[in-house]
Amino acid sequence: LYDIMTERYEITTILQKELAHTPSVFGTLQQGTPDQPAITKESVHHFFKEVAGKPLKRPGWFFDAGRQGEGLVDVSTHLVDLIQWECFPEQVIDYPREIEMLDARRWPTQMTAEEFERVTQRPAFPESLSGAVRDGVLDVYCNGEMIYKIRDVHAKVSVIWNYEAPQGAGDTHYSIMRGSRCNLIIRQGAEEDYKPVLYVEALPGREIGPALEQVVTGRLQETYPGIHLQQTEPGRWIVVIPARYHVGHEAHFGQVMEKYLQYLRAGTLPDWEVPNMIAKYYTTTAAQKLADRQ
Repeated sequence: LYDIMTERYEITTILQKELAHTPSVFGTLQQGTPDQPAITKESVHHFFKEVAGKPLKRPGWFFDAGRQGEGLVDVSTHLVDLIQWECFPEQVIDYPREIEMLDARRWPTQMTAEEFERVTQRPAFPESLSGAVRDGVLDVYCNGEMIYKIRDVHAKVSVIWNYEAPQGAGDTHYSIMRGSRCNLIIRQGAEEDYKPVLYVEALPGREIGPALEQVVTGRLQETYPGIHLQQTEPGRWIVVIPARYHVGHEAHFGQVMEKYLQYLRAGTLPDWEVPNMIAKYYTTTAAQKLADRQ
């Protein structure tokens, strides 16, 4: 059994991980606090959107949290996986001792009958959703946030579903890893034309330019030819990534399959994959339980 963790193949995430394990640039991962976690991953999605030029039609049950799952145990699976994969690569996470859930909350996105019909092409809310409809408005509990500690490192995961993206926008991802020498930040907002961009921002008083240039023009360019740096201001750089490495979400499924077939031929998974899969689902379900209680 192998989880389809497509985000491990996103180039900005791969490079964020590489730089986070380059002490001359990143230093060491901070422990952070609940108010300022050492690593944060936020994901924004949309119910109504176009895929390949056509409106995406969703089934009615997609909006039933009892069947589809809530945000804390759905999309957050990928974000929790990335935190483990980036911070502690190829290390077994002992979840009873090394994961502590600190805070979690959940809230709904509200949808009118007209909006529901637009995205499902169904004329009315089905009977199965009647318990979530109040005054003609459907509450979809798809949003969630958790703050937890993993090996004493404070982490935050946030998943938000809006009804529809602004014109020209799409699903977005935000991530920050805080080091003792710099922060590594992935942004995907309007300034980035809604495409993921990796920034390196030095902490005050830290000179990382020569070390950063050395690792990018050396090890990273050997693996990913064409990658280079663009300094936007003192102590701040963009890692410029050629378009050929932005293969898109659908292509990542093929990359996951290639990795799975390697493991299938070998007859075994890496020692850390299964225990960390269990640790991941412990984290998401612990967040859901805490959010329900609160």
